[in-house]
Amino acid sequence: MTMDAKLQAKMGTNWIGLGTMVRREVSRMMRVPIQAFVAPWISALLFIFIFGFVVGGRINQIGGHRYLEFVLPGILMLNIVNAAFLQSSSAIYFSRFIRFIEEILVAPLSYAEMIAGTLSVVVLRASVTGVGILLMGVCFGAAHVVSWPLFLFWIVSVSAVFGLLGIIVGLWSKSFEQLNMPVVFFLTPLSMVGGIFNTVAMLPDWLRWLAWANPFFYFINGIRGSMVGFDETPPGLGIGLTLLLLVILGGTVWRMYAKGYGLRE
Repeated sequence: MTMDAKLQAKMGTNWIGLGTMVRREVSRMMRVPIQAFVAPWISALLFIFIFGFVVGGRINQIGGHRYLEFVLPGILMLNIVNAAFLQSSSAIYFSRFIRFIEEILVAPLSYAEMIAGTLSVVVLRASVTGVGILLMGVCFGAAHVVSWPLFLFWIVSVSAVFGLLGIIVGLWSKSFEQLNMPVVFFLTPLSMVGGIFNTVAMLPDWLRWLAWANPFFYFINGIRGSMVGFDETPPGLGIGLTLLLLVILGGTVWRMYAKGYGLRE
């Protein structure tokens, strides 16, 4: 680290160190473009084709919208969640595995800067993934955005939520199998029952609690509201819940860094 970087770190945010960290993670991400971008785009394309045309052609409108228009926001959010979680969890896990994390810990970076550097790349990957799926929707004539500020809020905030969750899992995991357990047992199942393909009103009365108790429902419902204007929750509830999760998870990650959990073992 140069003297200028050390001086800058003492005076405030270490932009040189933060930029170096971000460039390294972006470089790592771009070495696996098929895994990072092509795979989720192909998966989304299959969802759009099967549920939009094969199944959607036999279903009447839902919430006043074509079925493809209704399911597209959920498909987009599902891939944003997976992209954000996989980016941060794999980054922190492999940094620990190859001992690169030790170089970051001795650099003149605060814990907040380390976390911000990781989340910057998380948001970048999730945003590129989401924009790609949105363009697919445009090609199929099913992509609409009624509120760009809300659309951007949901992409960035949900990316940050699952980026932070991925850091926690990456610090906790002792093996590659443990790293993938949350995706298999929690993220994918909860996403699928989070309202991607149906409204809450379509569920039996005794089962509707499952949607309201599922945080994924609020994320999917939020981005659907920003895209097609269909919102099933009270105003501000989803946004408030998301901001609360950001505060809780952000504080948890900062505390784990401060205690050295998973970092100095």
